[in-house]
Amino acid sequence: MSATEHAAQLARALAQAASDKFGSDMVALDVSEPLAITDVFLLVSAANERQVGAIVDAVDEVAALLGEKVVRREGESDGHWVLLDLIDVIVHVMLVDDRRLYSLERLWKDAPRIEIDA
Repeated sequence: MSATEHAAQLARALAQAASDKFGSDMVALDVSEPLAITDVFLLVSAANERQVGAIVDAVDEVAALLGEKVVRREGESDGHWVLLDLIDVIVHVMLVDDRRLYSLERLWKDAPRIEIDA
């Protein structure tokens, strides 16, 4: 089983929103095979806490415009790693150092990547 086309398109749109706020090093991983809870992890790096917040706001706004809803948020008060759960896509917006430390790409190295143009 692989990520649905809807999830892949949503991840691309959210990646573009993050890119518009200078999110960097974006990676979309198809985690539908090992995880039943979602299809795609979208990983985004940010330079500082303010940028994390700006990216989160942009992702939230684009999701709403597309008729999607963020059903769960975690980490907003800290601003180092914010998780936005949109059911089909889970967006991880992380400070560069935190992303390096937790190395989600290494943990999910067997997950296929989804091409994003952002």
